[in-house]
Amino acid sequence: MSENKQNTENLIENVQTHDWNKERLEQLKQLMPDIFTNDGKLNINELKKVVDPKSVNETERYEFRWFGKSNAKREAFTPTDATLVYDETRSVNPSKNENIIIEGENLAVLKLLSKSYREQIKCIYIDPPYNTGKDFVYSDKFNQDKKEYWEDAEITENGYKIDTNTETDGRFHSNWLNMMYSRLLIARQLLREDGAIFISIDDNEVHHLRKLCDEVFGEDNFVSQFIWKKKQGGGNDSKNVIVEHEYLISYSKNIEVCELNIDKKYQLDDALYPFNDKNGEYGLITLDKSSIRFSDSLVFEIIDNEGNKYMPRIVKGKQSCWRWGNKKVNEDFDKLVFKNGKVYTKYYRPDGITAKSLLVDTRFGRTETGQDDIKKIFNNDAPFSYPKPISLIQHIYEIGTNPNDIILDFFAGSGTTGQAVTELNQEDGGNRKYILVQLPETTDEKSEAYKANYKKISDITIERNKRVVENIIKEKKQAQPDLFKKEESEEEQLKGLGFKVFKLQKSNFPRVEFAPDPEKTEEENIELLNKYIRDKEAQLTSMFNKEELITEILIKNGFKLNYTLSKQEKFKKNEILFATDGEKETLICLDVVIADETVEYFKTNTKQKLIVLERALDTTKKWNLKHYMGDKFNAF
Repeated sequence: MSENKQNTENLIENVQTHDWNKERLEQLKQLMPDIFTNDGKLNINELKKVVDPKSVNETERYEFRWFGKSNAKREAFTPTDATLVYDETRSVNPSKNENIIIEGENLAVLKLLSKSYREQIKCIYIDPPYNTGKDFVYSDKFNQDKKEYWEDAEITENGYKIDTNTETDGRFHSNWLNMMYSRLLIARQLLREDGAIFISIDDNEVHHLRKLCDEVFGEDNFVSQFIWKKKQGGGNDSKNVIVEHEYLISYSKNIEVCELNIDKKYQLDDALYPFNDKNGEYGLITLDKSSIRFSDSLVFEIIDNEGNKYMPRIVKGKQSCWRWGNKKVNEDFDKLVFKNGKVYTKYYRPDGITAKSLLVDTRFGRTETGQDDIKKIFNNDAPFSYPKPISLIQHIYEIGTNPNDIILDFFAGSGTTGQAVTELNQEDGGNRKYILVQLPETTDEKSEAYKANYKKISDITIERNKRVVENIIKEKKQAQPDLFKKEESEEEQLKGLGFKVFKLQKSNFPRVEFAPDPEKTEEENIELLNKYIRDKEAQLTSMFNKEELITEILIKNGFKLNYTLSKQEKFKKNEILFATDGEKETLICLDVVIADETVEYFKTNTKQKLIVLERALDTTKKWNLKHYMGDKFNAF
């Protein structure tokens, strides 16, 4: 664009009123970058699909296309009927922390988390299955009405038999892309505005993953393509080249506000900082430079405290100039050093450096380092093959998070993220929280893991992080034998050490299983539905698990999984609990009948929200509660 044209456009913008259409379009792009083309234009068909998917012809016309793309996107935004249930027996110190490990298919889990944790996650790291052309154990066919999923989940304790990845599926690429696309679309909704995602990948799909992320997160939000040196030579990966590296692709939610931390563990060269003063170690650099853009205003005389005069040097016949202007020289005169007829400025040893894209130092570990890490936890056994090194994952969280942030890993594998976060918190005093999601994928019957009674990979995820916590507590006790004798000390020392386990399961509410009879009228089907709900929920109220039902209701009302419950003793006729996750709060009652006394109380006490079972109310009670409490009343 020419300078005159730009000036003209700037002038027009200055004299016109605010362009609201332009702003709204930018807001839409920020909210849903996936409905814009690579050149930034709104794709009307994609927008129509958001409003009414049935109104759009499924012919793809986007630049990056593959078989099944539209269906994968539709599946991403289709509600799930599943829920999560708390598994107390496998949880560790559940009241002392806010860490979560979820056993279940990750697309359904992400959908469940999308309300409670929307824009709450600072950093996502995933190490998805690499596309090697073999079967992989993720499919999007996990709706409640898909009988095979729930049968597998309930009958086959060892895990799931999932879709194949055959060569006819676009030479393996389409299945992998569909699997990733739907999950990344939901994951983006969970990221904070200043958050970022990091994805491990190899050469097989790195080019496709970049295109996929450009579409999901927006090309402008690309952060970096880190290169990790995974091994030190050797091997026979290829006929012509030994592959020593993998990648970490990183995108931000909004590049304008995303700012990675400096790398504080980078080993700086001591020789660069040979001097010391009250402000620390420093080196010197000449104030005059012939390599910078010359300016007459930067050529002036500087006089030191002893009256000596200095001018920028002439280097190879070319006049140099100062790097600082006259005003800065006067303001920061104490940072100047006059030595050997030259003027220098001090540069102090920094706390760290801007993160680098080449992760080649041994401090980031190698493939065998990750294997050694897990062997230390499992008494020299390795129930999981080649997890990522703890040091590599910790580096991501050091540059990508702050001490109180929430971290998500929805391809948790052996649980490296949990260990990395727990140990990083111990190192720097942080209070980062993690959410791990792992499919209960069957381990190979011939593997050491299976022989050691880890029938599912999720068993390894949970056991690894349990042992990490136990080892830390053991070390603390050995270091300070009296540390845990006082209750106050134990509370403080156990803070953040542990996790709650949840499992994905069918909804407790059977109303979602109804299928209309195509041979009956709409009115007849509505009556059948009402009868079905009455019959099924009559069974529900007599045999439901109260804790499971509370969890489902709270999750679907936007509560985080760290909620706490306390009984409200002032209610004598009904059991009413106060639920809070630190942000949201509500009263909840799952009694099968709400007493008149309770209704009367809430007619005059309308400040707190109340959730009850719809079956617990007759028409009059329901009308009264709705009339007096308004939106603060919810019959579930």
